[in-house]
Amino acid sequence: MKQLKRNGQNSSDITFTIVNYLLFGLFTIVCIYPFYYLVINTISANDLSARGAINLIPKAIHFENYKSLIEIKGLGTATMVSVAKMVIGTGLTVIASAFLGFMFTQERMWKRKFWYRFVVITMYFNAGLIPLFITMKNLHLSNNFWVYVIPTIVQPFHIILVKTYVESLPKALQEAAEIDGAGIIKVFCKIVLPTCTPILATVAIFSAVNQWNSYQDTLIYITNQKLYSLQYLLYTYINQANSLASMVKNSSGAALSSSMVATQQTGTSIRMTVSVIVVLPILCIYPMFQRFFIKGIMIGSVKG
Repeated sequence: MKQLKRNGQNSSDITFTIVNYLLFGLFTIVCIYPFYYLVINTISANDLSARGAINLIPKAIHFENYKSLIEIKGLGTATMVSVAKMVIGTGLTVIASAFLGFMFTQERMWKRKFWYRFVVITMYFNAGLIPLFITMKNLHLSNNFWVYVIPTIVQPFHIILVKTYVESLPKALQEAAEIDGAGIIKVFCKIVLPTCTPILATVAIFSAVNQWNSYQDTLIYITNQKLYSLQYLLYTYINQANSLASMVKNSSGAALSSSMVATQQTGTSIRMTVSVIVVLPILCIYPMFQRFFIKGIMIGSVKG
């Protein structure tokens, strides 16, 4: 309070600042609590977690849920597949979105409006699952790693985002580069890409989250276990573990000791543990891109 007064703020300014801090602090707690709730329930007694008794403080802490998850057969390979498809898929999607979004702003492009509408219309209409599966099979992409990457490279929504952003940039940038003899590729690489960092970071986050969370592509196209993604492996683990937990619970009855009951897996503990594992990488990646959202995009680019 004294510090605020030293800065020359009157009482109304001080009150406004305090209220802002309180509101944003409360909003932060509301955002963080769901993940905190997941974590404390995965390390608490599973019987208490199943009854909804864990809300703020973990009880009877143990790590059996994570140990069981680590012991899943093929977990390492599935993790490598998911990381590879996320990194490669995101990189190619960002490059394709940036280049197509830039090209669709160029009036010299042959049939520009036609091709732009041709891409956008795919957001609303598609052939359906069976024709898509037949297409992928005819292209020899079923049971192939590239089935995770190639169908996701061109994303109309991302292209629209980049196109709209490029249109907001001063045309003088490109005109000056062309006067100096730069071709279309050089303009794209040297002028457009550096100034589009914020929107490309946004596209990268969207693409990375979609790639990481996707499991239906494995379900539809993949039967080779070596190509299973982490999400699909965890999806099958949830189904199998839920069934096993129900069988153990129904067959053992009161024969289990209190310590065994606390660590015996339940449907709730399995779902929460898998949720933590799936969400954690995205939470680690997001801060790396966060700085691009607040960074200036036109630093000394045009001077009047």
